Amino acid sequence: MATFKELNLSPEILKSLKGLGYEQMTDVQERVIPEVLKGNDVVVKSKTGSGKTAAFGTAISEQIDWEENDPQALILTPTRELAVQIQEEMMNIGRFKRLKAVAVYGKAPFKEQAQQLKQKTHVVVGTPGRILDHLERGTLNLQRLHYVVLDEADEMLNRGFIDTVEMILKMVSLTHQTLLFSATMPPRIEQLSQKFLDHPSLITIESASVVSELVEHGVYHVRMPEKVRVLKDLLTIENPKQCMIFCATRDEVDALHQGLKAQGYPVAKLHGGLEQKERLETMRQFKLGRFPYLIATDVAARGIDVSQMSHVFNFDLPEDGESFVHRVGRVGRAGERGKAITLVTPFEMKKLEEIQDYIGFELPIKERPVAIEVEQSKARFEASLKKRPQVKQQKQADVHREIMKLYLNGGKKKKLRAIDFVGTILSIEGIQKEDIGIIDIKDNVTYIDILNGKGFEVLDGLKTRTIKGKKLKVQRAYLS
Repeated sequence: MATFKELNLSPEILKSLKGLGYEQMTDVQERVIPEVLKGNDVVVKSKTGSGKTAAFGTAISEQIDWEENDPQALILTPTRELAVQIQEEMMNIGRFKRLKAVAVYGKAPFKEQAQQLKQKTHVVVGTPGRILDHLERGTLNLQRLHYVVLDEADEMLNRGFIDTVEMILKMVSLTHQTLLFSATMPPRIEQLSQKFLDHPSLITIESASVVSELVEHGVYHVRMPEKVRVLKDLLTIENPKQCMIFCATRDEVDALHQGLKAQGYPVAKLHGGLEQKERLETMRQFKLGRFPYLIATDVAARGIDVSQMSHVFNFDLPEDGESFVHRVGRVGRAGERGKAITLVTPFEMKKLEEIQDYIGFELPIKERPVAIEVEQSKARFEASLKKRPQVKQQKQADVHREIMKLYLNGGKKKKLRAIDFVGTILSIEGIQKEDIGIIDIKDNVTYIDILNGKGFEVLDGLKTRTIKGKKLKVQRAYLS
């Protein structure tokens, strides 16, 4: 397996990748990154969890020009959660090049997004509908665009976004590279690639199965009235450190969440009916390991990467085999083993047969746990629930080690610009331009990343200086 060092990448990108724990490339990274660096369009067929975000993220970040103020890369995704995840990954990979990525999506304040896009922005990640809104209202400028990424293209098709994607592609410059990633290649996606991509390199990452070999499966036949009890028995015996429980509908999620929470289970829920802010915060807390059980509809099944998750439970079967693959693809990622446990009622037998036809093998049927097994596991299970959750070490921790984020209580309303902050910071002895990272100016506050371990020097220096004649309060801020 090749390493990222063999790609002749810049020291800044290699430093970020090392901090993220990326040293050896996955198959998709080894094949995609060189093609993008050569300037080729690419069409990539690869299953979920193959490392494609780091593939296009590394190649694009390597080639972005920091001096350019307008967006140079546009990444289209099917869901808001995935947009935020990719934006975070792009920020982490480009951290030492001081690259700024902005996520835009629906059900979030348009005005705030427009203000962000007015500032220096290198990468925009968003859902098709909101991206088109910004283009039509003139708040997103793609005149300097070099890269367009269509991520999870088949899911954008499933959600009815492809016509919007086509409209966006017609509005961008003719000189950009286009990178299309999809787990499957239905005819509509092939037509899209033929229409908008220029002699693309076709990359297929073969897998013996559409489902990871690292996932252990089990099917339990149940009657409807027994489902909750059997789920609780299985949770007791399996005692997952962290898991997702998938339901078919929002109402099912709400009902199961209410029932388990009332019985003391540390559980949260996620579905499309919740406020966007709540959805993002729930996913953030789950990724941190703040609670072990997340009950969700398929909105959270696509592309979301949660490290160290051990189990997926299908409380209800999904509508099709592809959705099943994406659900169980939340485990068995990055070389870690996992379990996918599926409850099937008599009414779902036809769905089960269709899913098995799609994945190419029969799911093993398991005997339901008997009372004595559950009783023997209860003490261990209850003890684990009482333990204070251990917050996960996030993969960006090493990337952030040499960075300090500063908070200043002044922004646009005080007519402050990035150049005002840069000039003052550079007046501090020993500080170079390369030590100043992303400057995020909001209406009343500003956040500045200070790189290369120079944070305390800048913090102390700004306490004795004015910025554009204004004395501002400065303090260390939480680094997101």
